[in-house]
Amino acid sequence: MMIMRAPSLHPCHFMRHSRRLIRLLLLVAVISVPGCESIRDALTPGSPAAVGPPAANAAIHYSALGASDALGVGSTAPCQPFSACPNGTAYTHLLTRDLRARSHEVTFVNLGIPTAVLSPAIQEVARAKGRDVPANFIDHELAFLAPGATLVTVLGGANDVNALGHALKQGAAGDDLKGYIDSQVRAFGADYDRLIRGIKSRAPGAFIIVINIPNLAVFPYASGYPLQEKQALQYISVAFTKEANRQAASGVVVLDLMCDAAVYDTAKTSSDGFHPNDAGYAYLAQRLLPIVTGSTTAPSSSCSQMTQVPPLF
Repeated sequence: MMIMRAPSLHPCHFMRHSRRLIRLLLLVAVISVPGCESIRDALTPGSPAAVGPPAANAAIHYSALGASDALGVGSTAPCQPFSACPNGTAYTHLLTRDLRARSHEVTFVNLGIPTAVLSPAIQEVARAKGRDVPANFIDHELAFLAPGATLVTVLGGANDVNALGHALKQGAAGDDLKGYIDSQVRAFGADYDRLIRGIKSRAPGAFIIVINIPNLAVFPYASGYPLQEKQALQYISVAFTKEANRQAASGVVVLDLMCDAAVYDTAKTSSDGFHPNDAGYAYLAQRLLPIVTGSTTAPSSSCSQMTQVPPLF
């Protein structure tokens, strides 16, 4: 299952165009994928040991779990879901080409679904408040992870932040804003744990890279938001990133975007103020390549990027 070049589309048009196809394919997947009942078994506690990066010149079977970022929305060559895209400019395609240039034979499977959230719990919250979220990583992407995968990247949480922010604007928190947000953060963290356990159980030979998310409160799309909305986005972004960082304890490698000042350079952001542009995707692939080839650093537990707006609590 490779992905193919699609005509350049405005990100909003691209995602609307994709939703019918996504829903149809997800329905087919639920009906037709053999062994789906075993996926939930794979989410139970108890994970295989950590796996190191691929050996030099080894063949790599790469699968990417993600949302529109995995397809390059915001770039000059966004790709349709579940289709071949040899000229794509998402970080997934760039990383694949970089690895091939370094004498790796690479098979790439892109599992990204536009507007998908990582967490089933957050998906339920979003739908309850009228937000159109067709998929989540655990129920709709993990089932397609090939057992022979040797490299898996996971980039999720940004859509979850926006979905939860939307729910807050719709009054989901009632009179207990902090209590409600914290309960949703715990649910997100529990789902992240389930996802990583599932990846390890389904593809026990995979080297897993988790990519945390930056502080979305200071991205251009949120520039016109009232202060309290920015504060909420910051609080949720930081909390979700800490849940991603926590996955390092299970033996995966975490790529830290939250505390990387270069990620906040608006020259790396597309015209929608949310997705990366070509430069942003190239930078992300550039950050990933050394990890795949064996150079890793631990994510930061705190940094100035976590407090760009006054704290909410």
